[in-house]
Parts: sequence; structure tokens; C-alpha cells
Amino acid sequence: MKNFILSILCLFVLSAQAQTYTPTKANIAARAAFQDRKFGMFIHWGASSVLGDGEWVMDNKGINKDDYKKLIKVFNPVDFDAAKWVSIAKNAGMKYIVLITRHHDGFSNWDTKQSDWKITNTHYKQDPLKLLAAECKKQGIKLGFYYSTLDWIRDDYPYETGRTGKKSGRTVKSNYDSYLKFMKGQLTELLTNYGDISCIWFDGHWDQTNPEGSKDRSSRINWKYDEIYSLIHKLQPACMIGNNHHLDPIPGEDFQMFEQDLPGQNTSGLSFQTASSLPIESCITMNDAWGFKITDRNYKSYTNIIQTLAGAAGRNSNLLLNVGPMPNGEIQIEFRDTLALVGKWVKQYGASIYGTRGGPLTPQSWGVTTQDAKHIYVHLFKQRKESGLFIPGNFKAKKVSLMGTNTSLPFSPRQNGILIDTRGLLVTGPDTIIAIDFQ
Repeated sequence: MKNFILSILCLFVLSAQAQTYTPTKANIAARAAFQDRKFGMFIHWGASSVLGDGEWVMDNKGINKDDYKKLIKVFNPVDFDAAKWVSIAKNAGMKYIVLITRHHDGFSNWDTKQSDWKITNTHYKQDPLKLLAAECKKQGIKLGFYYSTLDWIRDDYPYETGRTGKKSGRTVKSNYDSYLKFMKGQLTELLTNYGDISCIWFDGHWDQTNPEGSKDRSSRINWKYDEIYSLIHKLQPACMIGNNHHLDPIPGEDFQMFEQDLPGQNTSGLSFQTASSLPIESCITMNDAWGFKITDRNYKSYTNIIQTLAGAAGRNSNLLLNVGPMPNGEIQIEFRDTLALVGKWVKQYGASIYGTRGGPLTPQSWGVTTQDAKHIYVHLFKQRKESGLFIPGNFKAKKVSLMGTNTSLPFSPRQNGILIDTRGLLVTGPDTIIAIDFQ
């Protein structure tokens, strides 16, 4: 009984510590800068890419951990070129990259000292994180790291209570204290050896909860996030922490993410959480899979991606758009071609995205609005039937025009807003944008 009471008191103290998190000025500034960037590249890549069946192939196929680890002799990304990766992102208008440093299969994409199951023990031998960090700095692109808290191979991860990794062949009793020490060691490496890191993007919490949509989604283990988060903020105070737990934010986190959905949507069956006051990011694939899947040809169109980018901005969210490079290290041509088209669009219309926040109208069936200090942008994805469009707000409009053209639109002031005459306005392309300039 005494030990039970002590355990409860310890949990109360840890909870109280987490509740007292106050972000530093540098962290607050990083949050605002993050929201201004609006568009990033997510990269799912690692040993799993060799099998060409997505990043969940080990669990989906029930592959034993000893068999799966043979991939270390096969994964050899000889065509990896950090400059090309960063250039593809930059030319697409992306302002940051988030790379998988370690996915659920536990494979580390850097020269970690905490494990032998790592890329520098493949025939490739090099550290792609070091190359990517240097190239991001050179090209002015921010770099963040995805890190899985779940592991399908390590014996010390609490697999007994997890939802996944049941067929990997583990029999040794888990030891979370050992696993926590391992994670802290790896996170310390990531935050001390690769320069300024914009964010740590956690994933895997849901493995220890009931499925999304359940009434009770409490964790079956104490992850000790207070220790993990405080370590990150100690090493790099401006580094933002996000956790893809599909829940409302936990104290200590700096941004919130939605998976395969924009805020307010739940087509994935994962997004039951509500959008918080923290910066928000929506991570979405360019086809169906996150990691390289050779049979997945369900590529999203250029129009879909433009509307998703604008739709995210109109919901006050960033878009983290995913690519799954091939095992040789190349980003496949289908992704490159579409991203090149996206890049041409943002060169012309990026002012309606970068540096904006959600506009005065909630998302509509026809599109969204964005705004900055001097403008409101109306993003029209499809033709409206109405002849007028009312934009609410306490502002004085100087000019209303079609962005990218010299075409002005008639408007008249109304109480608490303006009414734009949209008769004759033809919606063309992925996104017809009305720009409202303030006086």
C-alpha cells in the first residue's frame, strides 16, 4: 500500500511538472516562423524501402525481427543526393523538410552510437542526416526530425501492451527504463550533432492506447514525456515538439498535427481531436503510402495538391506533403514532376499562402480564405452560383482584384465587411484567387 501511494505521488509530481511548461521566447518566435513557412516536405525512407511495400511492411507481413534485420545487407542507397532532395523541396516552394530518422522498425537513418541497426552499417556506410543537414543549411531550408517512440524490434520496448509488432518474435520481457534511456541517448545525438533542428516529430503513442475514436484512449504505459520533452527543450529551446498521438495536445508540446486530414476533417478515421491554439500541421501523402510502395500508382493530382495547400492555409494549418523515395535514394519521377508544377504555382500565388493565417470565413464548399496584415485572399476552388460574395471584417478595402491579373472586381462597403460583385467571374485552374488590399 505504501509503495502504491508513493507511485501515485510520483505521478502527480510528474504531471505537475509537465503542466508548468512555459515556452521560451525563442520557442514562441519559432512557432510564429513555423506558421509563416506554411509548406514542408515529409520524407519516409529507410530499410523498409527495399521491400517496396510501404513503411509498415514488417508489421503488415508479420516478418520476424531476425529476418527483417537482413535488410541491413541489402539497403544501399547509392543514388542518394542531399542536394537534389533539398532542391526538389525548395523548387516546389517548400520551406522545411522533416525526415524519418527512425521509424517503427527501429532502423536508424544516422550514425547513432545507441544501436548497430543503422544505415552506417549498411554497404552505403555514410550518414545521410549529416549530408542533409549541411545541404539544408546551404539552401536555407529548415530541418526537422521524425522519431518513432514505438519499436517493432527492440526487446525493451513495452511490446506486450502494444497494439502492433506482435509477430516480430520477441520473447524477452520489456524494460521501459532501458528503452527510455535509449531514446534519450538518440535524441541527444540528433539535437547536438546536426545543427539547429526546427522540430522533433514524434509518432507511436497510439500503439499503447485503444483505437482512435474509442471513448478511453488513455495510455497503457507512462511514456515519461516530461523527461523527454524537457531534454529536448534543454538541448535546443527553440526546437518545437509535436506528437502524432491523434489526441489533443499534451503539456510540453509546441505544435499539433493531423494525419491524412486537414483540421476539421476526419476522412482517415484518425482525426477525432480538435484543433488547438497551438500551430497546426497537416501531414498528407502524395499517393496512398508514406514509404516507397512499388504498386501504389494512386498519385494525387497537381490540382488536388494546390487545393490541399490552400485548404490547409485557410484552416490556419501548415501542409507537410510526403514523398517516399526509392531504396536507391532517388525521389521518383512522379513526385518530382508534380512538385515542379506546384513550385510554378507558388511562385505566382505564394503571397496568398506564406505568412498568412486562416481568413475571416470558415472553410466553405467552394474554398477558403487566408489573410495577412494587409490583405485578405479568397481561394475559389469551384464556381459559385451566387452573384455576390460577402467578406466580413473590420477593415477598409482599397482594391479588389484577381490575383495574377490586372482584373479589378467591383465591391461595395457593407456593415462589418464588403460585398464583392462576382458576376461574370469564371473560376479556372486549381485555385482562382481574389485579393483584397487594405487601405
